[in-house]
This record gives sequence, structure tokens and C-alpha cells, in this order.
Amino acid sequence: MAYGYIGTMKTRPGKRDDVVAILLSGARSLRELGCESYVVSRAADDPDTIVVMEVWQSKEHHDASLRLPEAKEAIAAAMPMLTGEFSGRELAVAGGLGVGD
Repeated sequence: MAYGYIGTMKTRPGKRDDVVAILLSGARSLRELGCESYVVSRAADDPDTIVVMEVWQSKEHHDASLRLPEAKEAIAAAMPMLTGEFSGRELAVAGGLGVGD
């Protein structure tokens, strides 16, 4: 069964687009790592909140991606622009458009 994750993060005022750019910078290479869907969104009701929705072949694929040097560099670059307010939910993905195609 595929692994899903939906998370939100709050940025410091005026830093949302900078963090979005960091999150999207390595998105194209994620498919090779077992990612089926990776969507970065700006919250429509909050100018400082980002929502990330991910679907991976497995939790192990997701966890392995976070150990890569480029992921660690991206996280380090984004952290000073974040407030530390995060939420997240792990999901057992049942299916849907674009999942498992």
C-alpha cells in the first residue's frame, strides 16, 4: 500500500515564496526515488502557510529521500525562514487519479 503525507508549515512573514521555491527545486528528481505525487501549495486563507501533499511507493521510500544530501541541504536552507509551526498526517493511500499509474 502506498504511503501518503500531508503537512503544513508556517513561514516567517514574506518568506513563503522563498520556501516554496526551495521545496519545488528538487521535485523533478523525486519520481526516481519512489514518489508518485508531490504537490506544494500556498494556503489560500493564510499568506504564511504552505501545504505539502505527497504519495510515495512506501514509507521507506519517503524516509530514504529525507536522508539524501540534497534534501538535508534544502531543509537547512528553509529552516531559518520557518516559524516552527508544523502539522502533519500520515496516510495509508487507498488509490486515486495518478496513484499507482
